[in-house]
Amino acid sequence: MKVSITAGVLAAAGLLCGSQAASGQALPDGPAPQQNAIPDSPKPRVLPETASVTPGKGASTSAEAPAENDPNAPGTTLTPASSQPAASDVSDTKAPDITPETGAGGRVERLRVQTNFVEVPFTVKDNKGQLVPGLTWREVRVFENGVRRQLRLFTVDPYPLSVAFVVDQSLPFQTMNSVNASLGAVQGAFTPYDEMSIWTYANGPRMRTDYTGAQSARIGAVLEASKASGREMTYISTGPLSQNVNINNGQQNNTMPLVNSTHGDHQSGYSGYAPKEVHTLNDAIFEAAKTLAKRPDGRRRILYVVSDGKEAGSKVKSKELIRFMQTNKISLYATVVGDSATPYVGFLDKYHIPFTMKENVLPQYASATGGEAISEFRMKGIETSFSKIAEEVRIQYTAGYYSNEPLTDSKYRSIEVQVLRPGLDVIAKKGYYPTAKAITMGSDAPRQQ
Repeated sequence: MKVSITAGVLAAAGLLCGSQAASGQALPDGPAPQQNAIPDSPKPRVLPETASVTPGKGASTSAEAPAENDPNAPGTTLTPASSQPAASDVSDTKAPDITPETGAGGRVERLRVQTNFVEVPFTVKDNKGQLVPGLTWREVRVFENGVRRQLRLFTVDPYPLSVAFVVDQSLPFQTMNSVNASLGAVQGAFTPYDEMSIWTYANGPRMRTDYTGAQSARIGAVLEASKASGREMTYISTGPLSQNVNINNGQQNNTMPLVNSTHGDHQSGYSGYAPKEVHTLNDAIFEAAKTLAKRPDGRRRILYVVSDGKEAGSKVKSKELIRFMQTNKISLYATVVGDSATPYVGFLDKYHIPFTMKENVLPQYASATGGEAISEFRMKGIETSFSKIAEEVRIQYTAGYYSNEPLTDSKYRSIEVQVLRPGLDVIAKKGYYPTAKAITMGSDAPRQQ
């Protein structure tokens, strides 16, 4: 009985000592209990530097390829800066952050600042005419009036399109038939997010329908109704040139085809002047461009022309037309058909004779506005050109910058876009004219409080 009581007292004392040791209290004097030594855990291995590895892409192999979350990259959506950058601030490694930050208490005020933000859509092709994807903002240089500008916007996001579609009805009979047969492929080149208006012209422009959904039934019906017979040749069988000529005892008809000449000797059927034709291409483009200029911001304004590019009889001059399109951010694209689509015809138009009809003005308009003119002679090529041009417009790059030019004038500013890869062709507008609307855009700049 004494042994069991003693054992219980000793056990209780052991529990008390253990609890005191765990709580940090001093133990009574006496010999320290023997404890087994616990070995140290193994030291972790030092991993190699992984800052240059981008998730999903692996290690960076080029200094020109920034990480996906590069803090120096320009934004893909624009929030206006509070002040314009100086030209000397342009840097390849330091792109300003255009995202506003809230100050103390989360309060942000708006400060009216006079700025002129310029967007430059551009397309890049290789020497085979294929589109070049995958460019980064570090590979792009934008110059205004010869001075490099700091990029504040760079994106490849597609924009919805506002398209004014213009069809030439003064084409020759056979060419008009090819255009008529290809018009059914127009709607397939555009998406439900796009909008279209339809225009035709011969001796004057005519709006067939105002802007409506590109995939709507109305567009298909209007395109069908826009088919025309085209321009036919007439024959004059009077005068000395119409006389039959005997060759090898056989009669050969020497009737000359002429187009409704309004000059010269009508009784003889002979004219000493070139037959006068009317192709009011400039007037048609101008009327369509005026409606495009009123379309909402945030959409690509595209003027698409199907024509042989001949211009005669318009009231609007070429210089006035180009200035209007450059001022209102309109790009002209064209499918050139008929005899103008044959090789080397455009070269001859450089030697245009004054006071005569211009054979093809569309390449000049497309080059000045950042568009493109594609020559197609056959019906299948005309059909393919619609989707080809729509694809190019939809996957364009878009760069943006703040201009440092004076805001008080409306002088022309030249633009040049360069890509730091050899052998590539950059298609962009040659310049622009500032407007009061462009100057006030983006003037609500955030200011921290």
